[in-house]
Amino acid sequence: MTPATPLRAIVGATFGAAASVALTFTSPAHADDAAQILKSMTNYLGSQKTLSASFDSDIEVITPELEKIQFASSGQLKLSRPDKLRVSRTGGYADVEMVYDGKTISIYGKNAKSYVQANAPGSVDQMIDGIQERSGVGMPGTDLLLTNAYDVLMANVAISQHIGQGVIDGVECEHLAFRTTDTDWQIWVETGDKPVPRKYVITSKTVAGAPQYTLRLKDWKTDAFADPDTFVFKPPADATKVELESAAMAEFDEIPPGTPSGAKQ
Repeated sequence: MTPATPLRAIVGATFGAAASVALTFTSPAHADDAAQILKSMTNYLGSQKTLSASFDSDIEVITPELEKIQFASSGQLKLSRPDKLRVSRTGGYADVEMVYDGKTISIYGKNAKSYVQANAPGSVDQMIDGIQERSGVGMPGTDLLLTNAYDVLMANVAISQHIGQGVIDGVECEHLAFRTTDTDWQIWVETGDKPVPRKYVITSKTVAGAPQYTLRLKDWKTDAFADPDTFVFKPPADATKVELESAAMAEFDEIPPGTPSGAKQ
């Protein structure tokens, strides 16, 4: 998992906001509710043959002067179970596309005009585990797409809470919060018969300043993909192929090169 972003309350009386709020949930019912809502979300996503969505992400870094700097990206994802995935992400420092066709994983950095490929026969789940293990490339949010997402998300959870309701992009959601030893994470799940995640926030507690990663998801669709080339990677003629473990992989990161190690989640 990975980081997110703080919100500042303004004009408290007008907007019903407060500068400081202490939340305490001790009732076991809140934990049960949170787990049940999360389970309904992962069951729904896992039961869909095809999924697509667009997203906005924010990642925080902590400078040596303990200043928080946030970097923003937007992108799209397309999934066809069990073995096809396409994700694109554009930000200020990377314009990246990843394509998995069930046999080969291809990652193309448009700014770097280079790409990496690796044989990875199997499922999307196996590919996600393999690519992160081999290259160290962060893929925050991909845990939501796993067929065993509930087990993965809840593996190290010590405390779970159903905070209440919230509204994300005009959509009413259930607000859930979870705690592990290293991270706190929150998720907002759309209410109704399509319980998709709308916002996902992960806070690192092991890094000074507690940087966060925020993922907002929208435009969820479950329609089959009409284009037969949706999961076919075709490198541009001027693109250079590099080794997966190459330093050139740094070009695919969400933040500028040279960011101090440990400054981000």
